[in-house]
Amino acid sequence: MRRVERHKAGSVNSLWFWYKTVNPLKAVYNFILIYIARFVPFLPLKNFMYRLTGMKVGKNVSIGLMAMFDIFFPELIEIGDNTIIGYNSTILAHEYMVKEWGKGRVVIGKNVTIGANVTILAGIVVGDDATVSACSLVNKDVPCGAFVGGVPIKPLK
Repeated sequence: MRRVERHKAGSVNSLWFWYKTVNPLKAVYNFILIYIARFVPFLPLKNFMYRLTGMKVGKNVSIGLMAMFDIFFPELIEIGDNTIIGYNSTILAHEYMVKEWGKGRVVIGKNVTIGANVTILAGIVVGDDATVSACSLVNKDVPCGAFVGGVPIKPLK
């Protein structure tokens, strides 16, 4: 079960009023840092830039080229030591729908491998030593040591 704090929206879809849920200057600041970091090949600098947005990034974390993180609530994202996030993966800490919006903490444990082109939704916990196969949708928690993949994820052998 995802841990997402939900909020009701008005009669117009919630994304139309995103600026009421997060300070627009904060969103611009986060966007600039995260967008530039997507292209930085030097991992210590990249991780430093992500930390400036409020993300918790552990030691020896490797974030692949073009990975995208939530620009509205990056402070809700935590990545454990020695973890790899694959090329072009997306990690979200929010979701906007027609009648509501939500946000939730994303915790990725230690020694985790996230393959390329993976999307992790808000409110997810990926346990230590887990592996998520490339091109997967992580819509539920991943237990420690599990090997999962697919859309949506399921255990793999």
